[in-house]
Amino acid sequence: MNKELKALSETVQHNCHIADARHAGDYTLCVYLLKMREMYRWEQGESFKTTLTTDDVGDWLTHREGHWDTVEETEYCPLYIDGKQYDPFDNEAISVLLEQKGLVYNAGLGVRCRPHFFLAQLDEYIQEESHSILIAGKEYARDMAAPPAMAQQNRIYIRRESLRRMLWEKVEEWRMSGLDNPVGRAAAYYDFDGDVEAALDAMAQVEMQTVIAHEKGELLAGDRLGDVWLDMLADLPRTHAEIMLRAVRDHLADALTTLPYLLDKQNPAALHFYFGNMTAMRKKLAPRLYDAYQHWHETCDSGKLEAVTERLVTHWQETAIAALELYHEKQDQAVQAIETMIHSRTLQ
Repeated sequence: MNKELKALSETVQHNCHIADARHAGDYTLCVYLLKMREMYRWEQGESFKTTLTTDDVGDWLTHREGHWDTVEETEYCPLYIDGKQYDPFDNEAISVLLEQKGLVYNAGLGVRCRPHFFLAQLDEYIQEESHSILIAGKEYARDMAAPPAMAQQNRIYIRRESLRRMLWEKVEEWRMSGLDNPVGRAAAYYDFDGDVEAALDAMAQVEMQTVIAHEKGELLAGDRLGDVWLDMLADLPRTHAEIMLRAVRDHLADALTTLPYLLDKQNPAALHFYFGNMTAMRKKLAPRLYDAYQHWHETCDSGKLEAVTERLVTHWQETAIAALELYHEKQDQAVQAIETMIHSRTLQ
C-alpha cells in the first residue's frame, strides 16, 4: 500500500470509527457482539475457517470501545486527494478521482440516518444504459455495519467482501439456532461443512446477482418516489415510521426487479436466502408473500408466489405515495398517521 492510499485509508477508517461510536447502541447485544467479532476477523485478516473465541476478541473489543469514547463527539474528517480537500460526503467528486486510481469510495446514510463509509479496490466497472455498477474487492476501510450494496443517484455499489461477511453472519446465526429456516435451507445447497471459503465464494456469486437486481429496483423506486422520499426519512429518524417506510421501499424495489428475477431463474438456494434475509418488519407487512414462499417450499409450486408478485408493484407504490402525501400534509407530525396507514395496508 503506497503512502497516499495508506493516509486515505486511515482517514476513511477514522470516519468509520466515529460512525460506529455514535451508532453501536442501535444494535441488540447479540447482533452487536456478532458484528464486532466479524470486524475483528476483518482487521486481523482471519479466515472464516478460523473459530474465534471470547479471549481472541475480548481485549480488542475493550480497546475499541475505549477508542470510540475519544472520537464519538468529534467531526468527520475531510479527505485529502492529490493535495486537495474534500468533504467526506462529496461522493461525486471523490468517486471521479478515485476511480481513476482503481479505487471505489462511498459515503451514505442507512437506517436511522446512520452514516456508512468504505474504501476499497475497484474490481469491476460495468456501464449499463441508465446506470453504472461498481464492484468492490479488497476493502481498505469499513464500518461495523458494512452494508453489502447500495444505490445512489445512477450508481450501484456492490461490496464483495462485505457480501461474503453478511452471508457468513447469516449462516453462523442459523448454525447457532439449529432451526429449520430459509437461511438453513439455502446453506444446504453449499458445502459449508467441507470448505467454508469455497462455499462462501459460491454463495456470494449467486447472491451478488440478487443484490444487483435489488439495487436496480432501488433506482427505479427512486425515480418513482423522487427526492422528497429521502427528505421524509431524514425528518423521521429513529422512529417506528422510518423502519416501516424503509420496509415499504424495499418491498417496492423487490417487486420491480428482484422477485421477477428470482422467479425467472428458479434457483432454489437464492429463493430460500431471499426470504431468509427478509427483515421482521418486511415479513410483518407482507404475510401473504411469506405464506406464498412457504407454499413453494412445501410443494415446489411457484404459482402462488407468481400470483402475489403480480400485484406487489401497485400495492407498494400506492402505499409509498400515500405516505408521501401524509408527510406533505403534516411534515414531522406525520409519524403516527404514517404508521397507522402502513399498518392498514398490510398485505394479508
